Amino acid sequence: MTQSMTDAAVGPGAASGQGVEVRLEDLRREYGPVIALDGLSLTMAPGEMVALLGPSGCGKTSALRLVAGLEEADAGRIVVGGHDVTSLSANKRGMGMVFQAYSLFPHMTARQNVAFGLRLRGVKDSDRKRRAGDMLELVGLSAQADRFAHQMSGGQQQRVALARALAIQPQVLLLDEPLSALDAKVRVQLRDEIRRIQLEVGTTTLFVTHDQEEALAIADRVGVMRAGRLEQLASPTDVYARPASAFVAEFVGLTNKISGPVQGGRVQVLGTSVAIVGTAVPDGPATAMVRPEAIVLTTDDGAGGDAPGELGTVLAVSFLGAISRITITLPNGGSVIAQLPTSVAAEFPAGSSVRVSVRPDPVPVAPADSPS
Repeated sequence: MTQSMTDAAVGPGAASGQGVEVRLEDLRREYGPVIALDGLSLTMAPGEMVALLGPSGCGKTSALRLVAGLEEADAGRIVVGGHDVTSLSANKRGMGMVFQAYSLFPHMTARQNVAFGLRLRGVKDSDRKRRAGDMLELVGLSAQADRFAHQMSGGQQQRVALARALAIQPQVLLLDEPLSALDAKVRVQLRDEIRRIQLEVGTTTLFVTHDQEEALAIADRVGVMRAGRLEQLASPTDVYARPASAFVAEFVGLTNKISGPVQGGRVQVLGTSVAIVGTAVPDGPATAMVRPEAIVLTTDDGAGGDAPGELGTVLAVSFLGAISRITITLPNGGSVIAQLPTSVAAEFPAGSSVRVSVRPDPVPVAPADSPS
């Protein structure tokens, strides 16, 4: 790569082929009476991929747009590679961005689309062609280099958009719901491809999505947002298995909400005393958030006695391939969902009586009169 291409392609503080640290410091953004970001702080390590996950209106897209320079923060700082870029315009930040809409130029081929940003930066023609070819090869589209957008599938168009964003060797790669316009099978394939490419290139990446499976599958850390703040920032495993709050537990993954009394930092759930994770909950009525895979089913042999759990009736069994989900009604009129290997679920057909209990794993709990 020529020196002129390197200088043109990257912004201040960036090193070619290396990720940079990104710090969001106490960011605040308001739209009239609506507070989109309420003191958001986040540090991304060099080369890390962080996914911001949350419901509509939680502030995740506002955070990404502030990092990109597409909007201005009302307060706070954005520091990239040790440089304060808060006041820099978008075209001086060295960011690569991929949107939900593919945004390809219809009159340009895939190669020309990928080379477009390099042309704007004054990179000479031979270097542009070589770099565009390298990026198309990286995303597996060398054979489609001379095709126009209308000649490619949605997944291929989004790969071209990704190649175009990477061609300028951005300090930071920003992905704004890049897969939501694709069908399910292509979405899974492309998300895995994005992760492979991000690891290979090593660019620090901020990924915004409302799809929990997407975030958990490819990110190094997941930030779950609520009302402009981070509710939890942790590895995908921790966010799922050790949610910091009832909100995180309910938003990330399927969750059973089961009533039970709290006493001394433990909650009674389906006849089992379980430790509480997250914030302390006062003694009294509460709602525990229990994952379907933590529900334990045993065949009711009529013995009753001291066996743990409550009796229930299998209402339905949903086959999902290697696993199945079983819906069980309880005597109090409520219901729970258990998730089991399909081979095991066959032991509990619809209409059968079962005993329902839980694994003694710690669970997040919300007071009974508190919204999750």
